[in-house]
Amino acid sequence: MIERRAFIGGEWRATGDVREVRSPATGEVVARVHQAGPEQVELAIRAAVEAEGAAGRLPTWKRSDILRGIAAGIERRRDELTRLLALEAGKPVKAGRAEVDRAVFTFGVAAEEARRLGGEFISMDWAPWGADRVGLTRRFPLGAIAAITPFNFPLNLVAHKLAPCIGAGNTMVLKPASQTPSPALVLAEIAQEAGLPAGVFNVVPASSQAAAPLVEDERLKLITFTGSAAVGWDIKRRAGRKKVVLELGGNAAVIVHKDADLERAADRIVAGGYGYSGQSCISVQRVLAHRDVHASLLKLLAGKVRALRPGDPLDEATDVAAMITTQDAERAASWIEEAMAAGARLVEGGRREGALLHPALLDGVRPEMKVSCREVFAPVVAVASYESLDDAIGMVNDSPYGLQAGIFTRDAPSIWRAFERLEVGGVMVDDVPTYRIDHMPYGGVKESGLGREGLKYAIEDMTEIRLLAWHLPIVSGG
Repeated sequence: MIERRAFIGGEWRATGDVREVRSPATGEVVARVHQAGPEQVELAIRAAVEAEGAAGRLPTWKRSDILRGIAAGIERRRDELTRLLALEAGKPVKAGRAEVDRAVFTFGVAAEEARRLGGEFISMDWAPWGADRVGLTRRFPLGAIAAITPFNFPLNLVAHKLAPCIGAGNTMVLKPASQTPSPALVLAEIAQEAGLPAGVFNVVPASSQAAAPLVEDERLKLITFTGSAAVGWDIKRRAGRKKVVLELGGNAAVIVHKDADLERAADRIVAGGYGYSGQSCISVQRVLAHRDVHASLLKLLAGKVRALRPGDPLDEATDVAAMITTQDAERAASWIEEAMAAGARLVEGGRREGALLHPALLDGVRPEMKVSCREVFAPVVAVASYESLDDAIGMVNDSPYGLQAGIFTRDAPSIWRAFERLEVGGVMVDDVPTYRIDHMPYGGVKESGLGREGLKYAIEDMTEIRLLAWHLPIVSGG
């Protein structure tokens, strides 16, 4: 068990208010973390504002070098970080190892994108009054920004906030999830060792009440939040004039059309629906199978779900471990029971042991059931059948959410039809909506969010364009 302090202005600060972090798998105390109160949050905001000049003046090569240094530091501490993810998040080690590797990639891409942060030349002479003028644009950092991250990817989702922040020349105050604060605090150590100036990155484990200034303080120019839709849209309401980027929830659907490769579809659905106990906003929740393949797909899915191994997240063989809290497992189990009472059939799993929910596969699910229309955020996959592709597209769109969707088909017109008509931020062809590679634009529509992550796109959100319109009579000899 390690004691961890808040990181403010390049210093590790004790606060006197220490919170125990417990393993969701065993209930044992795995860390003692100093909680920031209003005083420490104010110090962190002030440190970030005071460091704006130092961050903005870092030359491109230096930002890139620091980002590469952070990537290397994460790689050096791969085993330690993997274990932290297992202990605090209950993430099976093979999934935790993949998250650490993704964080290395995220910082590496940011190092490249920092070098591409430029502008454009604009021809001003489209009209007579634009003659003898040239236009240039350049992106400038916003300044101090706030970030709030969730428990489920406590390293890589912090990376998706911090890496573009550094690449853009900004500073940051981060509130990590209370269940999983340690990966962010280790990342602060790594960033400091990589040469990031003091005050550029500040980490304040804090309650939502103590962290309220991160949302409301006008010295912060942007807030980037990943979490639930209810909290995210409330943040937007309270954020005042600052820019807001929201990565929120979903009830991700995948369409399995009549010409699909069913073996591949089943493999990917199981990986996407039960990985990290379904605790991802793009975890497969709804499977829409064409009536011609519904029975065959369900049989394949049942066999693959039955083969998943629940257990200790530190065991290399474990596929599904405890959910983040017993209360979350209880809620998901109650939704399964409600669906069964309303006519759905439990094909596999669904048994609960404390915070561990055995992977559940449901069939005959109707749109009004909670396991279909709300975000289950658990190892629960609900199957329904459809008649035509347009029916399936309508079923996907009949949701307040719109993050990502998947479609399995070999038919190009069907793929294009889905791309044009699905109301989501991304369509994955021959794959599940859970697919994400960290440099792609990632985000949703409707209740699922506002703005896009992915390093290039996040840097654009974290900067503003400034135009130089220059009167140069020498251009035309005038």
